[in-house]
This record gives sequence, C-alpha cells and structure tokens, in this order.
Amino acid sequence: MKNLVKISFLFFALGIFMTSCGEATEAANTAADTVKDATENTAEAIKDGASKMMNDEVSKGLKIGDSAEDFNLKNVNGDLVSLSNIEGAKGYIVTFTCNTCPYAVEYEDRIIALHKKYAPMGYPVIAINPNDPEVKEGDSFKAMQVRAEEKSFPFEYVFDEGQKVFPKYGATKTPHVFLLNKELIVKYIGAIDDNHEDANLVKVKYVEDAISALEAGNDPDPATTKAVGCGIKSKKKMM
Repeated sequence: MKNLVKISFLFFALGIFMTSCGEATEAANTAADTVKDATENTAEAIKDGASKMMNDEVSKGLKIGDSAEDFNLKNVNGDLVSLSNIEGAKGYIVTFTCNTCPYAVEYEDRIIALHKKYAPMGYPVIAINPNDPEVKEGDSFKAMQVRAEEKSFPFEYVFDEGQKVFPKYGATKTPHVFLLNKELIVKYIGAIDDNHEDANLVKVKYVEDAISALEAGNDPDPATTKAVGCGIKSKKKMM
C-alpha cells in the first residue's frame, strides 16, 4: 500500500512538473514570437521610412524646363569638375551610372560612343557615380579609378560623394540621363535608347535624337522616357 502511495505521488509530481515545463515552453515560444514580430515590424518601418525619404528627395528632382544646379565633384584623377568649367560646351549629357550595375555595364560602350560622337559637337558626357560605397563596395572611388582605366573612359567620371547631387536631379537608376543645354536647362530625361540588352537591336536612340532636335532649334520629342537600370544604392540614417 505504501509503495502504491509513493508511486501515485511520483506520478502526481511528474504531472505538475510536465505542466509547468509546458507552460514555460509555451511562454518562451510566445515571447520569442513577440520579439520576432517586433523585429520584423521595426525592420519594415525602417525600410518604409528610408523609401519615403528617398521618394521625397526624388520628388524634388528636375523636370523638363527646370534649371539644373551646377556641381563640383571629384573625377578619377582627383580633380574637381563642374559643368561651368567645361569649355566650348553647347550642352551636357549628364549620366548617372556606376561600375557594378549590369545595365550600366551593358551601356558603357554606348556611353563612350556618345561622348566620342557628340563631345566634338559641344555635348560632352559627364558620368556621375551616385552609389554609396558602404552599400555597394564595388562602386568605391578606387574602383571607379580602376574601371575608368580598364575601359579608357574618354569622358569625365566623377563621384557624388555624400550623395548630394543625384537627389537634386531626381536620378533613380543607373544609367539615368539628363540632357542639359548650355544654360543648364533640362531638355531630356530618361534612357539612352530603347534596348539595354543589345545595341544592335536598338530602334530609337533617345539621347541622340534629343541632341539632333536641339541642334535643329527644336525641343526633343519625347522629352522624357523611362530610365531602365539598377536602383541607386543609398544608405539612409533614420532619426
């Protein structure tokens, strides 16, 4: 009889212990789920906040007919470059691009060709790398120097250090072109042409057509197209 009582007591104690463990485990799981949800919500809020900040900045970007602000950015040789210092210019092919984006890489030879064809006519390319190298290491200033030498860039390749210029223009992609006239009035915004994959299959050369229109004393038509490329890499600090 005593043994039976002992056994019953042991089972009773074990039941209480198992119930307590189960409740503790459930509580721990609930707490873990709560922390996970909070972390995900915080990350989403930060992402949404950063996106909103970027969109707010871009919404302030240039439109056709606006006057662009000049800049003073360092090129791959370490010299400061501004539009006003380019002699003999009738306009400027301001192109936001970078080293790493596949779209930008596909357009490199075409950007070189644009400069070689139109710089002698007074429309040089000024290529600006807008990416934050802390977000995209391959777009550092040093990497720019290496890429410029590898490709023998004939145009100015400058670094938007601190990302102060691209939001003012409203650039969102690499590549993204802003064609300005001599007075820095925006005449065309968008893509270089209509086929990023194959230069041989291009049917419409938007930038070239826009320059031809300016040379004829007309406004480009179309004046805007959709820029196709990679999103600009930016690290935004949340206050």
